Amino acid sequence: MDRIWAPWRKAYTQPKRVAPKGCLFCRLAKSRQDARDFILKRTTLAYAVLNLYPYNNGHTLVVPNRHVDAIDRLTAQEQLDWLALLSEVQHALCKKMTPHGFNLGLNIGKPAGAGIPKHLHFHIVPRWTGDANFMPTIAGAKLISDSLEAVYASLKPVLR
Repeated sequence: MDRIWAPWRKAYTQPKRVAPKGCLFCRLAKSRQDARDFILKRTTLAYAVLNLYPYNNGHTLVVPNRHVDAIDRLTAQEQLDWLALLSEVQHALCKKMTPHGFNLGLNIGKPAGAGIPKHLHFHIVPRWTGDANFMPTIAGAKLISDSLEAVYASLKPVLR
């Protein structure tokens, strides 16, 4: 039998800690522990954070600070700030990770796949030719080749 050593998964076998109440994105907006939380950049009205459960290396979320569930509930200034940050993060990903393309998307509402449906967030997923293989289909597993710490260390200086 083949074995894949994954000591970082030990956290899944330990006693579970009680999940904090409330909105994750609101907690991150108020937090000032950016390195711990993998927050790449903050603007006046939004922030960019690495996805803890990425679809691919560099999967980043761009989140408005204010707790809203629809684009039309954002002010014009919030919309501009949010989109400008999305553009800046995409540029940083191009510079440091040289992807061949991107998936950019919003999942609005639970039926659309939103994991946190009450707080808007944009997904930026870098893509490379050949990054999809048999693993997700056959083995039900996605291979991520870099740690969150390595991706954070690579992108953070570009987004200062």
